[in-house]
Amino acid sequence: MSRILTRGLTTVMLFLALTGTTLAAPFAAIVIDARDGRVLYSDNADARLHPASLTKMMTLYLVFEAVAKGQLSLDQKVKVSSNAASEPPSHLGLRTGERISVRDLIRAAAVKSANDAATALGEAVGGSEAEFAKMMTAKAATFGMHNTNFRNANGLTQTNHYSSARDMAILGRHLLYDYPQYYNLFSRKSTVTDGKTVYNTNRRLLSSYRGADGIKTGYTNAAGYNLVASAERGNERVIAVVFGGRSSRARNAKVAELLDLGFSKAPAMVAVVKPAIGRNPGVRETDAPRPRGDVPDGILTASLKAIEDAVVPSAAASTPDPAMIRVSAYAPKTVSSPRARPGSARSLPAMQSRSIAAVVEARPPLARDSAAEAWTVQLGAFKDRTYAVNVLAKATRQGAPALQGAKGSVEKATVKGLTLYRARLSGNSPVSAEEACAHLRAMNQVCRPVSD
Repeated sequence: MSRILTRGLTTVMLFLALTGTTLAAPFAAIVIDARDGRVLYSDNADARLHPASLTKMMTLYLVFEAVAKGQLSLDQKVKVSSNAASEPPSHLGLRTGERISVRDLIRAAAVKSANDAATALGEAVGGSEAEFAKMMTAKAATFGMHNTNFRNANGLTQTNHYSSARDMAILGRHLLYDYPQYYNLFSRKSTVTDGKTVYNTNRRLLSSYRGADGIKTGYTNAAGYNLVASAERGNERVIAVVFGGRSSRARNAKVAELLDLGFSKAPAMVAVVKPAIGRNPGVRETDAPRPRGDVPDGILTASLKAIEDAVVPSAAASTPDPAMIRVSAYAPKTVSSPRARPGSARSLPAMQSRSIAAVVEARPPLARDSAAEAWTVQLGAFKDRTYAVNVLAKATRQGAPALQGAKGSVEKATVKGLTLYRARLSGNSPVSAEEACAHLRAMNQVCRPVSD
């Protein structure tokens, strides 16, 4: 009997070896709104699974941090250890004793997903890969990554080396917002490192999905095909994570499907709430962080209230019913950083009055040529009135000089049965509308000049 079982097992193992078939890795996925971290979809998102080369996201984060603190420089040469040089593919082919710049190692780890480069970086920051792994896990804890433990810098399968889809989404947000100057690395389809051209392991999705701009793939037999991907369309940015894909093609198709789902569910306009460190900032199903602008809450509330009071509700009709407000061209100068603690009772009334004056200023009409001012700066059309008001308030605070004397409005309209709220700044010349949009786009505000 035992001989029969042994033969059967041998036959199965031989079949698997010949066909290349492996047992499927557990599947997990999550989609979040990158702007504020809210969860839009999740499936098995907290399961502790093999992250594979998604691990390199944390390796790179700690390297970026070390550079920011002056502990490393991008042009500093790192001596490659035998430990790093012996890492299996994917690798750059580093040799023991070779010296290579931190910049080249970063490119190799981020774009090619080179294991030897990741290990060399970890040793440069932590002194040894084991110590660096402890630093990685400690940093993960400050991010609220409660289902993550690192044992190496590259993601090769190792006991007690694990993470989750949710945790990797959290890490993706931190890379995006904490070190935006390096984020473009993940969008490069190829780069030159150490004199060699290397190609992005994620280049197929980057080429095929509209708005995709990063960030990291991962694969081992134990993990399956993993991917953290981010895409941006207009004001919206979504992050999708997949663990346990059956193939790179199937993984990419699933990620594209999840990104589509994310964009379909993400609000048109959300205030960016950058990820926090050290206060349990994990992404949760019930998270709905209160948006914070670039001014204290009391000021922002007063500003929005002033605009809300100026917007006259229209009847439920298809004809837009705008209520106009005068926009000050000098709003940023009037909203200064107060010495008192933001939101304190002592300082709030004064700040409120300054803020309201900045957003809605009662000024006599300027003598302007109406024929030359038949242009509107359109900031977007939104399903939610509050978002439209928020966008208008933000644009007035950004204070493009070309908008002096322009009139801000939130207009309600019905288009094909859908109620929309348009945030607009009217009374511009063609030149001033273009100049204003150039200023606002530089501040990451969607803007389009429209002829009235």
